[in-house]
Amino acid sequence: MAQRLALQRLLSLPTRGSLASHGRAFGTSAGRMSTFNVQDGSDFQDRVVNSPKPVVVDFHAQWCGPCKILGPRLEKLVAKQEGKVLMAKVDIDDHTDLAIEYEVSAVPTVLAMKNGDVVDKFVGVKDEDQLEAFLKKLIGA
Repeated sequence: MAQRLALQRLLSLPTRGSLASHGRAFGTSAGRMSTFNVQDGSDFQDRVVNSPKPVVVDFHAQWCGPCKILGPRLEKLVAKQEGKVLMAKVDIDDHTDLAIEYEVSAVPTVLAMKNGDVVDKFVGVKDEDQLEAFLKKLIGA
C-alpha cells in the first residue's frame, strides 16, 4: 500500500525532459549535467574517485522515505552551484559493494569527496541551510 502511494505521488509530479530525470524536474541544463546515477564500480571510479571536481555522493534506496525528501533538495542545491560540484546518486540495492566499501549503514548517507577522498559525511535528512553549508565547505566557498 505504501509503495502504491509513493508511486502515485511520484507519477503526479511535474516532469520536464526525459524519463532519466526519474520524475524530478530540473531547472537548468547544468543541473542535468551535474547530477548522475552511478552505473557500476568502474563508473564510480571514473566519475567520482577520479573527478577533478568535488563530488557529493548520495547513497539512497527506492524504498527509503527520507531519501525521497533529501534527494530532490540536494539535487536543486547542487544545480545552483553551476558546475562547481557534481552529484553522484548510488542506489544501495543495486550497488551493495560500494555501500559496504564506504561503510554506509543507513540511508540516506551523503559523502563529500574531493580528489578521491571522503572529506565530509552526514546521515539522514538535512534542511536547505545545512545542505548549503555542507556544499560551501566542500567547494571552499
